[in-house]
Amino acid sequence: MKILLKWLLSAVALLCVAYLYSGVEVRSFGAALIAALLIGLCNAIVRPVLIVLTLPVTILTLGLFIFVINALMFWAASGIAGSGFVVHGFWAALIGSVLYSIISLVIESLTGRLLLGK
Repeated sequence: MKILLKWLLSAVALLCVAYLYSGVEVRSFGAALIAALLIGLCNAIVRPVLIVLTLPVTILTLGLFIFVINALMFWAASGIAGSGFVVHGFWAALIGSVLYSIISLVIESLTGRLLLGK
């Protein structure tokens, strides 16, 4: 149940990003659900490998290269998702991934407080 809630809230966060930033387009809630699933899969499977492979660059840039990896995962998910989720270029992916992370963090913080009763 908790995984389904997280998936739905990730889709809502993606819709918020599309509303706030014109470089990211989400055409429907169904497309947002698919995109959220793809972003989660990319972050779970591909991202750890990329982090290990780019560790020297990440250390050299004091961790800032992680933003590039996050943007690439966001952009890759849009490439896989098709026309329902569109990211217009790398810079749009970078800004979109930062917004998505911030909004997801806020949503998870609020729902964590509601579920725990704090």
